[in-house]
Amino acid sequence: MSNQTTSFVSRVGNNPFLRAVAALSTLAGWISAGMIVAAVAITCQMIFIRFVLNGSTVWQTEAVIYLVIAATLIGLPYVQRLRGHVNVDLIPILLSPRSRFFMFILTSVLSIAIVSVMLFYGYEYWHIAWERGWRSDTIWGVRLWIPYLTIPVGFGLLLLQLIADFIAVLIGADKPFGLEDN
Repeated sequence: MSNQTTSFVSRVGNNPFLRAVAALSTLAGWISAGMIVAAVAITCQMIFIRFVLNGSTVWQTEAVIYLVIAATLIGLPYVQRLRGHVNVDLIPILLSPRSRFFMFILTSVLSIAIVSVMLFYGYEYWHIAWERGWRSDTIWGVRLWIPYLTIPVGFGLLLLQLIADFIAVLIGADKPFGLEDN
């Protein structure tokens, strides 16, 4: 068993930027959880309408799909803050503290670059839907810019959290990969 301890939440110290981003990520997590609860409630209502009242539903399936996708995207920064993603830390554990630091820098810069690209194209996609007035091809006819807005918002908040994690390690408020030096 390793003497390494893993922090489950990224540390922010007394840095106001890191604290603000942590608060935003936590708020996003609560909003995401609320969307999941709403999706479950709508699903229960849809089942009641269909199978108990023998009625038809119009908007429920589409709303549940959009809510679950939005919850996933909006919840990204919260999962990053909690380090709740799948994490294989065998290599960082085996590395020296200096090598671990450089590996963290490399993976952070790559993550920030990839999420920045996703944010750019997500914003572009949302903006096209907004400009052209796209609507879903269902009876409900949702204005698609509304659910598509979760793409740039989710990736924007994730980018902020990744930058905050990067800064936290650079200023010494957190350790690379949350692993203490031995």
